[in-house]
Amino acid sequence: MTDADPLGLTAGESAYQRIRSDIIFGRLAPALRLKLDQARQHYDISVSTLREILYRLCAEGLVQAEGQKGFTVTPVSQQNFRDIAAMRDFLETYALRQSFQRGDVEWEAEVLAAHHRLSRLEAKMLAGGRDHAADWKRYDWAFHRALIGGCGSQVLLATHARIFDQYLRYQIIAVIFRGEVAADEHRALLDCALRRDADAAAAILSRHIHACVEHTIRNGLLPATPLS
Repeated sequence: MTDADPLGLTAGESAYQRIRSDIIFGRLAPALRLKLDQARQHYDISVSTLREILYRLCAEGLVQAEGQKGFTVTPVSQQNFRDIAAMRDFLETYALRQSFQRGDVEWEAEVLAAHHRLSRLEAKMLAGGRDHAADWKRYDWAFHRALIGGCGSQVLLATHARIFDQYLRYQIIAVIFRGEVAADEHRALLDCALRRDADAAAAILSRHIHACVEHTIRNGLLPATPLS
């Protein structure tokens, strides 16, 4: 075990990033009971550091502490996805309005670049490419982040990022891509950004977020209640 990785992170911070990523991308399954000794060896950290990381992830809603029973990856359910979607809608819409009001030419350039990358990848997926899920979600995140990047509040951006990651976990678990409809909504959001039409963008964004939830539930991709 080393004190830092090549990116300059401490062993503890590096392990935190790895565990968090493993939860969001489904490598640690929902409702999985985390065995501390196995996890300690896998992530090459001490038990005390592992506990600190897991309590940190509890605060982010990705892990649940169960007293003497230890820790469990937060389960998924239809209602929880709806709740997370509602929170994402609230935060992202507010940040979107602020960003449209404050954003400058540099912000517009970042939004255009992020949409270009996303749209090119969506075109590949619409043409039948099925090996782009991870890149698609990365570009999807980058586009939505660019849209709100001009809001002027680091606290708002950090809070939104935590909620977005919980929403992303559901998308990864259910492998959701709504095809041309989602791509059209992204194009419409770009158009609204360039026109600074916050009202239209807010309506499209809300539909974009909640349609994903309903698509998931309608296709039976999530349990009605959390699995234990």
